[in-house]
Amino acid sequence: MTSYHLSAIQLLSALLLAIGFNLLYINYLPRSFSASQSQFSNSSTMTANTIYDFTVKDIKGNDVDLSTYKGKVLLIVNVASQCGFTNSNYKELNQLYQNYKDQEFEILAFPCNQFAGQEPGTNEQIQEVACTRFKAEFPIFDKVEVNGKDAAPIYKFLKASKGGFLGDGIKWNFTKFLVDKNGNVVSRYAPVTSPLKIEKDIKHLLGVS
Repeated sequence: MTSYHLSAIQLLSALLLAIGFNLLYINYLPRSFSASQSQFSNSSTMTANTIYDFTVKDIKGNDVDLSTYKGKVLLIVNVASQCGFTNSNYKELNQLYQNYKDQEFEILAFPCNQFAGQEPGTNEQIQEVACTRFKAEFPIFDKVEVNGKDAAPIYKFLKASKGGFLGDGIKWNFTKFLVDKNGNVVSRYAPVTSPLKIEKDIKHLLGVS
């Protein structure tokens, strides 16, 4: 009888051990695999140290190595031509550009149509609106996606460097990233933050009073 009870206990212990192992396998290994897959898919972004590690397209489709902006303070903005923020943002971005363009400051504008379809035009149409209607003199780049699997690598890097409120995703047009002279993303600003409210931070990075 004692031998029978001992065998039953051993069998039960082995069964519980097997169940525990299977639960560990189900819950842990797939997550590890998923994480490794995610890291692999974002490897190009993860290996970047600064924005100087990226090449983007300008509005005419030409490659632009962002290392050409080394030593400059940058304000990177996703713009749109038909947004409620468009007029005020372009006006204030122009003011900032005129005030500091000769002091190692640059604005990089990336058109994006992901928010209510408010940048529907071709690159040529976007450039015409930005440069003629809004008088933008700062560089306008190729239209990109800023969220999702097809987000431009530069935007994956920006979001990874500075997350936003309620997640890293870009919430709307005219989200702004401030980059120091070493290519590091130092601040992120919501669409409702007007460009002139960023001026003091820009001046601090430029070292001007």
